[in-house]
Amino acid sequence: MRILLTGAEGFTGRHFSERATTEGHAVIALRSDLTNSDALRQEVLEASPDAVVHLAAISFVGHADEQAFYAVNVVGTTNLLDALAKLPVRPQRVLLASSANIYGNTAQSPISEAQPPAPVNHYAMSKLAMEYMAQTYGDRLNLVITRPFNYTGPGQDVNFLIPKLAMHFAARAPSIALGNLHVEREFNDVRMVCSAYLLLLAYGEPGGIYNVCSGQPYELQHVIDSFTLITGHKMEVSVNPAFVRGNEVHRLCGSAARLKALLSRYGAKLEAPTLEETLRRMLAALDGNLATV
Repeated sequence: MRILLTGAEGFTGRHFSERATTEGHAVIALRSDLTNSDALRQEVLEASPDAVVHLAAISFVGHADEQAFYAVNVVGTTNLLDALAKLPVRPQRVLLASSANIYGNTAQSPISEAQPPAPVNHYAMSKLAMEYMAQTYGDRLNLVITRPFNYTGPGQDVNFLIPKLAMHFAARAPSIALGNLHVEREFNDVRMVCSAYLLLLAYGEPGGIYNVCSGQPYELQHVIDSFTLITGHKMEVSVNPAFVRGNEVHRLCGSAARLKALLSRYGAKLEAPTLEETLRRMLAALDGNLATV
């Protein structure tokens, strides 16, 4: 397929491009600013894609400009869908990456797609607004929405928790300051997420919403202990109150039952690397970078 990819230069976009190209697809990176509707419409027309994967977003929950969440994640996505809907030949499928953060804090675990959303920050609220907005294009575009749970891998920005830990352990730093230590998350591998997106391009049902997850959460201390075991380096961990969010989502664990059921109907299966494999890959990438500094 000719896949138009937004956010191609981002963390997930780079990994997705590599995976899609390896599987024989042609990936066309969108260059236009999503908030520039005229330039966006022209570029989409020239690309004439078979499918679209929309990853471009402001995804760091602690991003300083709260209005930017809505300008990019909601208005920008509206501009994209509007341009796609006006194509002479519309794409066979459009995949929109939302987020498991829309579920907020809930006693339900694991969380299924039927769980009522309860966003607790602007990032999550903007993603939920994007989902609702996208439904207005359901009669014109074959849309699939994904709600990925936490994932990581080599190349992720150090503003995020696991890359920050990996960098400190790779550099054998004596200490690290973190935010809330009492959180529980899935820490999936970006490779699994990219595989899920490609499978959903092939098999996702129109209008379908799918958790992309493993259903295996870990306490943050388990991740720290894993890094310690892999590297043989013990680091002092402290809590910086400035890093603690008052509206923290304490536990995020998803149910992948809907996605697994879909894939099983087509004889497909999603392979998930272990947490240790993911952490080792991140450390190996960092060790190589540190050696060249």
